[in-house]
Amino acid sequence: MRFLGTFTDYERMSRVGYNHTTFNLTRMQKLLASVNRPHREFRSIHIAGTKGKGSTATMLAHMLRGCGFNVGLYTSPHLVDMRERIVVNDEMISQADFVRLLNELVPTLRAMPTTNRATFFEIITSIAFMYFAEKKVDFAVIETGLGGRLDSTNVIKPEVCAITTIALDHIHQLGNTVEKIAVEKAGIFKTGVPVVSVPQTPEVRSVLMKTAKSVKAPLKFTGDEIDFSYRFESSRVAGPHTRICLNTPRSRFEHLAVPLPGEHQAINCGLALAVVDALRERGFEIQDNGVLEGLNRTKLSGRMELICQDPRILIDGAHNPTSMEALIKTIGQHVIYDSMVVIFGCAADKDVDGMMDQIALGADKVIFTKNGSIRSADPEELALRFEERTGRMAQWASDVGEAIRTAASVATRGDLICITGSFYLAGEAKKHLIDRGLMK
Repeated sequence: MRFLGTFTDYERMSRVGYNHTTFNLTRMQKLLASVNRPHREFRSIHIAGTKGKGSTATMLAHMLRGCGFNVGLYTSPHLVDMRERIVVNDEMISQADFVRLLNELVPTLRAMPTTNRATFFEIITSIAFMYFAEKKVDFAVIETGLGGRLDSTNVIKPEVCAITTIALDHIHQLGNTVEKIAVEKAGIFKTGVPVVSVPQTPEVRSVLMKTAKSVKAPLKFTGDEIDFSYRFESSRVAGPHTRICLNTPRSRFEHLAVPLPGEHQAINCGLALAVVDALRERGFEIQDNGVLEGLNRTKLSGRMELICQDPRILIDGAHNPTSMEALIKTIGQHVIYDSMVVIFGCAADKDVDGMMDQIALGADKVIFTKNGSIRSADPEELALRFEERTGRMAQWASDVGEAIRTAASVATRGDLICITGSFYLAGEAKKHLIDRGLMK
């Protein structure tokens, strides 16, 4: 595992050039060729987008698993253990299997020139593909890491492509407009492979339609070609929740309860069902009762996850203004609390002001901190920026442990501590509590 740590990890770097040198599909293909091209041994679904990829992928994987399929799931980033990224039938890869498959790659990795070495993400992706082939999965649900066009996962020929909500994020790599970002996400489209997408802004929709037409990939949007709707409701028995409906000539899903809280998760769930419908259109037999059974079993770490009861601590990986807005709204709908303390830390290249504006709408107290990444914004500077922007006082802490201790010292039994701003911060918070035996 120390050997793996010697390879470049662009997830942890502050500025990365998004080009054929740093993101090299030829290098990825050669790496896979050295282990007999495992990505050609299983069927796959490819998911790209700015937000909601992991949620959509996880719900879809559970739906397919509920139908009796052998299902692989590849997501990123992880929260505590990098093996969380590689899952088959809801069980992450064992340490022994991970190391064994890594060792199979070592001769090829050592033979690569120092000027063109494989990246951390390319190696992890290769291990995932090797594991899925070895486990003979019926379907692998694959989430892109960054963008799509040059992403290491973009060597597969999927059964269906899915596009989640596209918004401004990773602008230094993918472009500073939603149109440029959409071009990169649409880079996963393949000739003849159906694409389903959530509703998008007119600018993004236009790019997706143009790309789909150019590669001859049939494209459908939920809420348009695919009849889709949702509504928020609350009952004494079920509590606050969202129900969705999706109807096509092949599928009729009426008033399904979404297992994950929030309007945004209803949209993601609709996309997962649209993938199921596209698979049916391609001839796969997928039963409604299995889909519902699998969906109802869905749980997702790092998204509105309550990890401690005393004090009450919730973590969420929201890391852009859109997802932060959804988080604040969803907490208001689903969580009862007296006051909320937000512990926030993010990468320096994110839309900090946009996220601060959303936090200010919901937080009674804010503590800024950072994770261990060099990409992290300075918490003292964040606190000053927040005070100047909102006119409200804020605190800062040098690490997440100190931030949690500070928040816990002022929180009462009825209060909520929300830790957000990045998956890395959420993961460090979770590990901090696990190490101290404080997890719920």
